[in-house]
Amino acid sequence: MTTDSLKAEPIDAASTPPARTVRVNGLDMHVEIVGSGPEVLLLHGFPDSHTVWRKQVPALVAAGFRVVAPDLRGHGETDIPCGGVSSYRIETLVADVVALLDDLGIAKVRLVAHDWGAAIGWAFAIAHPERVERYVAISVGHPTSYARGGLKQKLMGWYIWMFQVRGLAERILRLSDFAILGFFSGYPQELPTWRRLLDRPGRLTAALSYYRANLDLVWGPGGGDVKVPIMGVWSSRDVALVERQMTNSASFCKAGFPYERIDGVGHWISLEAPEKLNPLLIDFLRR
Repeated sequence: MTTDSLKAEPIDAASTPPARTVRVNGLDMHVEIVGSGPEVLLLHGFPDSHTVWRKQVPALVAAGFRVVAPDLRGHGETDIPCGGVSSYRIETLVADVVALLDDLGIAKVRLVAHDWGAAIGWAFAIAHPERVERYVAISVGHPTSYARGGLKQKLMGWYIWMFQVRGLAERILRLSDFAILGFFSGYPQELPTWRRLLDRPGRLTAALSYYRANLDLVWGPGGGDVKVPIMGVWSSRDVALVERQMTNSASFCKAGFPYERIDGVGHWISLEAPEKLNPLLIDFLRR
């Protein structure tokens, strides 16, 4: 292959909010930018795109923020890199965030991130505290805290090991038109969106490459202290993450770590409980 990336196939350009394409580390990155005011960067996780924030963007804009919501590399309408699994190392994902902010002329952001986006957010805040005003980590705690989450956390992360088996993992997830993904996620309501995102050439393997490139994060050490204010948000019905990997993050957060537990809600807090999450975000981001 002679090109440096695989171009994204548009999902539904007619229905997407205002967006632009930014050249980031050799890839065309799709970014939704809405509103005016202090910038809030939203980073999604697996197997989502920026649309997972669709219930937060209007609330944040109404609260006086300028929202920047990219599709991470290989996801949504952002290009798939051609470098294979190694192109998804956490250091590269952090470099994408830096390059995006540089291109947009943003010196410092308020950061909100979920799932894999949260893992990237922690690494970004550790490596570049001068670029982060404050950070809301949703579901996923500090990388060292996650690695030390105990036996229950290891058992709840069983799918990570299944994802390592290239080819087989893709075939299993595609069974019955991705029905297994809807079942094990605990939030089958989002399955039509995931199916639409992942059923395009190369997209499922790109999403799984995050796990394959960063298996070492399961065991640690995972990074040092964080010098910016961080709020942790975890939900009691999370199918993949135990509470202690979030609450124990406090010992690594030297500028404060307010913690919010949302009961009766699963892993996709932004979609399942926006009426609970949005006020927490706005209050913390305004401080």
